[in-house]
Amino acid sequence: MSARKLSDWLPTSKHEAEARGWTELDVILFSGDAYVDHPAFGAAVIGRTLEADGLRVAIVPQPNWRDDLRDFRKLGVPRLFFGISGGCMDSMVNHYTANKRLRSDDAYTAGNMSGFRPDYAVSVYSQILKRLYPDVPVVIGGIEASLRRFTHYDYWQDKLLPSILTGSKADLLVYGMGEHIIRKIAQGLQAGATLQKLHDLPQIAYLSDHLPKDSEHYLTLHSYESCMQDKRKFAENFCRIETESGKLQARGCIEPVGGQCTVANPPEYYLNEADVDMAFDLPYTRLPHPRYKSKHIPAFEMIKFSVNIHRGCFGGCSFCTISAHQGRFIACRSEQSIVSEVKKVVQMPDFKGYLSDLGGPSANMYGMKGKEQALCSKCSRYSCIYPRICKNLDSNHSPLLALYRKIRAMAGIKKVFIGSGIRYDLFLDEKGFLSKTHAEYFRELVEHHISGRLKVAPEHTSPKVLKAMRKPSFELFLRLKEAFDRTNSTFHLQQQLIPYFISSHPACEEVDMRQLSDALRKMRMDRLEQVQDFTPTPLTLSSVMYYCGFDPYTGEKIYVARQKEAKLKQKEYFFRKK
Repeated sequence: MSARKLSDWLPTSKHEAEARGWTELDVILFSGDAYVDHPAFGAAVIGRTLEADGLRVAIVPQPNWRDDLRDFRKLGVPRLFFGISGGCMDSMVNHYTANKRLRSDDAYTAGNMSGFRPDYAVSVYSQILKRLYPDVPVVIGGIEASLRRFTHYDYWQDKLLPSILTGSKADLLVYGMGEHIIRKIAQGLQAGATLQKLHDLPQIAYLSDHLPKDSEHYLTLHSYESCMQDKRKFAENFCRIETESGKLQARGCIEPVGGQCTVANPPEYYLNEADVDMAFDLPYTRLPHPRYKSKHIPAFEMIKFSVNIHRGCFGGCSFCTISAHQGRFIACRSEQSIVSEVKKVVQMPDFKGYLSDLGGPSANMYGMKGKEQALCSKCSRYSCIYPRICKNLDSNHSPLLALYRKIRAMAGIKKVFIGSGIRYDLFLDEKGFLSKTHAEYFRELVEHHISGRLKVAPEHTSPKVLKAMRKPSFELFLRLKEAFDRTNSTFHLQQQLIPYFISSHPACEEVDMRQLSDALRKMRMDRLEQVQDFTPTPLTLSSVMYYCGFDPYTGEKIYVARQKEAKLKQKEYFFRKK
């Protein structure tokens, strides 16, 4: 790979823009993360997408919001719009532990340093820009905006908050994976369309004094104010949003708030391979911007030699935000696009032949969809595999096996690891492997694709807690461990199975943690590494249960460890020796 020039990155300063001969910018993006020009970082994807359409795009990473706001002024006024993302994580999850203690580091900042983004970054950035430039359109997106587009429970303030559109003053919100919609917004504004004209676009949300002209085709939710007064109405809103968003052809939603209404249009059409390839095939440098002068950015180092093969997850776990943001339907890249990116990784000067991950949100969902799409279009299940695998789901792992074999046979590749989590309930049940092909996948995974440790997520041992989590029985993990140990023995390998567990999830009591600790000690797995105390995040079933104290679908009362002392006591069971 030839030496890189500064102009290989999108400009981050006026000097860099002028060096390109630009006297005016079309779009200026603000991000809560450091600028890493890689397809795993949202600001880079959006910037490169707009650049491919011939637009002059700049990125302002982690602007200083505490001083005279020079970072918000330095590039002037864009011709089309400002775009804002809080980063790859919700800024509050990024800032605070499950016990609301301020973190001392930030994996998405150069030097792993904290304090380079504000709390509620999207709202803070948007408010500043609307105050400085009230007539310039502001478009917000990314996971923080996406999961806060409706009334949501905010763990850090311990109360319901209205749509992020109300406080941020943003003009438009793009929810989900937004590179296709951001192109349409830019094309509309470039053609002279008003913001009002853009309200017909899919996968956007906006505040309005009026209902959309086809409001009868939308799902009307309870107002923010009524949710504040009645937890059951908030719970009902969540069930309706989750059920609707799980459909192949979903309706939009309308939620009244403060005399106005939040209008969220239906999502974009189901993405095909060409759509997904487009975002990954752009001319990324795959490196942090030179402004960081080789400072360590942990989040980049973790994915530096990895390749993402698909988006979306149909697992439906109660606490997970992936399906809420990326969607329940798997959108895959083509084999050609994946191979092309692997070739780029191989050419990186410090690549030693070891691909750290060939995966996705759930690594072994690649290529999976309904056998009959007509049945999927009528379905509204929140999960294709819980409480049991859908009979219409094609869980054949053969396409994934073929991809593994092709990548590990490529020149320059010594080993291909699967670092992303796998869903073992896609190839196992309590009796064993679902088919010979499923057994073949697991055998090949263990023989060729583990870096000494396979990380999986049983999450708990208690049946009632697992039910609240929408996770399979712990018996299934025991079958996995038996198969793992047996396969290791066959190939004379000494690899470890590393389970991931969560404490303090709704329905989890101290007695459940004691039983978990006892069960793992009997299995000689009491030296746990992958553990987490539950943190409620917006637009998840778990956060609704945490706030309401009951299952929103059944109304059944659920125990919740809400006090700091109770949460800490549960987490301590992960580290007890007796």
